Amino acid sequence: MAEFNQYLAEETENKSLDALTVLSGVQALLDSPEQGRYYVADKQGELVGQLLLTYEWSDWRNGRFWWIQSVYVAPAHRRQGIFSSLYEHVEQLATQDPAVCGLRLYVEENNAGALETYKALGMSATGYHVLEIELD
Repeated sequence: MAEFNQYLAEETENKSLDALTVLSGVQALLDSPEQGRYYVADKQGELVGQLLLTYEWSDWRNGRFWWIQSVYVAPAHRRQGIFSSLYEHVEQLATQDPAVCGLRLYVEENNAGALETYKALGMSATGYHVLEIELD
């Protein structure tokens, strides 16, 4: 999963991430399931796809949004329905949990292929922009 996160950053944002930092981040999440959860796809024991869920409380809706993050499918396995299967599984879990009020994700502005995939699964753009300040 840490390697997939590094590949994701390289492919989508042309960023090189520190391997130890990413590995520590993945391990911290695995040690703290209240922070989030990975869902993975494998073929014959080989990791071929992943997504990460994290959680955001909405006081406006008195519910939780599940944020889909760290989406990655290995290049040799793309366009085979792997992400769609992961997404549909998560969507089914969300619909069964009355505390969940919606699914959200963010996508790199220039990642037209991913945007098309998300829209095909029923997601739509919102009126929000994601802003950030990095604290190093």
